[in-house]
Amino acid sequence: MGNEQNWAGNLRYSAEMVHEPRDAAEVQRLIADAAARGVGVRALGSRHSFNDIADSDGVLISTRLLTGELRCDAEAAAGRAGTVTIGAGIRYGELAIALEERGLAVANLASLPHISVGGAIATGTHGSGDAVGSLATAVRGIELVDGTGAVRMLRHGDADFAGAVVGLGALGVVTRVTLAVEPAFAVAQTVYEGLRWSALLDDFGAITGAGYSVSVFTRWNSDGPDQIWVKRRVTEPGQAAEADALLAAGALAALEARHPLPGISAESCTEQLGVAGPWFERLPHFRLAFTPSNGAELQSEYLIPREHAAEAITALRALADRIRPLLQICELRTVAADELWLSAAYRRDALGIHFTWLQRQDEVEALLPEIEAALAPFSARPHWGKLFTQTTAAIAPLYPRHADFVALAAEYDPQGVFHNDYLRRVLL
Repeated sequence: MGNEQNWAGNLRYSAEMVHEPRDAAEVQRLIADAAARGVGVRALGSRHSFNDIADSDGVLISTRLLTGELRCDAEAAAGRAGTVTIGAGIRYGELAIALEERGLAVANLASLPHISVGGAIATGTHGSGDAVGSLATAVRGIELVDGTGAVRMLRHGDADFAGAVVGLGALGVVTRVTLAVEPAFAVAQTVYEGLRWSALLDDFGAITGAGYSVSVFTRWNSDGPDQIWVKRRVTEPGQAAEADALLAAGALAALEARHPLPGISAESCTEQLGVAGPWFERLPHFRLAFTPSNGAELQSEYLIPREHAAEAITALRALADRIRPLLQICELRTVAADELWLSAAYRRDALGIHFTWLQRQDEVEALLPEIEAALAPFSARPHWGKLFTQTTAAIAPLYPRHADFVALAAEYDPQGVFHNDYLRRVLL
């Protein structure tokens, strides 16, 4: 099968064929064959990227069937903090169910449980939380097939590990991952409304610190953000989840369940109103059983040092009249710093400014340079899997280990089997 499209439908893949191997040996054969024929290879996850990061005019290797059996180390098998190993193609929602059955959890989830583990890790995708890192920070080991067709195993602490985890598919096709897990926990979610911009900007940290995971949704209206979703870990089911900082700032808890977009039913959203429930049924915004988000859309995201949050938000408010006609919703989330070379939170606590756009790509792409210019003083790093216009010249200075990563990619893929237009444009 070929000429397929991504989840949003804004991109058709140009590959001659999409293959769905079931194990690393099949991946090895596909890469060796492609290399012998002189065609490119890219890995394809759950197709929730909005740019051409996964595109190739050669062969696409879908990881959809690379799920495999969940394996626990001795600690995790006993329900304690430990590690589990699973195929890279499994979706987070499916992984969460398997973990919950064993009394386990990962520390955080993205807003959608529908994305694949391997794809989310490779692009530095994240959830929210002042003290919580991106999804890639849970990785303790990866198995990948490199550009020579060799299987490589990397563990936390290995020399190449921090460079390989957020790898953009440039080092190889990741087939299995080992993740840190902890005992399962309960979360209660409350949505707040009525916060003024002045209250948010006067003490941004107090608002984002009001829960374990906090998301601020805005359409950049003049009075203030639309909603603040606060997810708090609880020790017992039914424990109240009240964010005192938000109440003190004048926000009120919503009396009915909300969808981030006004006028949309909250049926697809995870349970709110402070009702405690399993971690995997509260940390995402949307339920696994429903189609992700709101259908046709585009996405962009930029991550800046959290210390510049108020200045960056103020700069974007000045563009509100340009942004609003193309916008569905914007989400502000925090991410803890990490040591992964190409992570947008590399060595800095970050604020992610995430735009969900109407599917008007030409207009959105014409606006993005204005947004990038407004955020440039704050060294904004783009999310690797979403729409942006920055190229290598602008991106390389934002990553202190950029040159090291390029050298690592050349070592793992000496013939450039995994090179594509995207990597040549934004990284190499």
